[in-house]
Amino acid sequence: MPYATRPAALTDAPAVTELLNKVDEIEIGRPETDLHTVEADLKHPDTDLERDSWLTWDGDLLVAYGLLWDESDGERIDIDQYVLPGHQEAAARMLQAMEARALEKARENGAVRAVVHLHLNVAPTLDTGLLRARDWRIVRRYHVLRRRLDPARDPFPEVPAGVRVRNCVAEADRSRVHALYQESFAHHFDFQPRTCEAWLHDIDAEGLDWSLVWIVGTEDLGDVGFLLARNDREAMGWIRSLGVLPAARGRGLGGFLLRHAFAAFAARGRDAVGLGVDTENATGAPRLYDRHGMTVHYAVDTWEATVG
Repeated sequence: MPYATRPAALTDAPAVTELLNKVDEIEIGRPETDLHTVEADLKHPDTDLERDSWLTWDGDLLVAYGLLWDESDGERIDIDQYVLPGHQEAAARMLQAMEARALEKARENGAVRAVVHLHLNVAPTLDTGLLRARDWRIVRRYHVLRRRLDPARDPFPEVPAGVRVRNCVAEADRSRVHALYQESFAHHFDFQPRTCEAWLHDIDAEGLDWSLVWIVGTEDLGDVGFLLARNDREAMGWIRSLGVLPAARGRGLGGFLLRHAFAAFAARGRDAVGLGVDTENATGAPRLYDRHGMTVHYAVDTWEATVG
């Protein structure tokens, strides 16, 4: 029976979640994809599911899934693609379709080419030979780090003199976190400026526990950093973003926020916490996480292709 491909719908989220967890089990040894995460991806405001999503079926079995979105309004386009082993032909066809749509999308933005990024586990179920044959190359590596938690070992840290910290339960602080995020990450690899409204969707703000988002400030500089965490992943607590403005780096504020998050998760009964980090991050983040006992859970490569 030939493969059947169609766009995804929000009602396909359970089937996509099941597929991604099958891929997780192969690539990292355990399922770590949650339904709400897939639903948030399918609701991405920069994605038209009819044109920017793909599901490939082998009979009743979902074997491949692809999603495309555009945060740059220019030539930079992002895609996700997942496939079960033994179905590389389906992956190849989907990849070709996604490249064509990426170029179309970039041209709609006024660009003459598309620079497409795809994040893959370093040992993916997708045959990377398919990528190399189409002139894709690895441009960056990220580590997903993990640390065990223990309430006895992870008490809330003492707030340093001249420092203040507050959570973001107050709605007014949410736009402040967005501003701190934009400024502290502005020079990071692959950073895309986002409006507050778009950023709130990116972080699935409706499902976020804002008591697990903190702003840190100093007497001389005011608000200078933030940590955004979420407690809705089944596998572990998750630190999505941690940033400190350049003028305040080197004061130990990142480490303080990190320890504060460890304590908050431990107090809520979580036994592990994770986060992702660019291995070439120039701000010292990998060393900070290493000093605080975080170790590599798995690695992800960013693949890039120029289409057009």
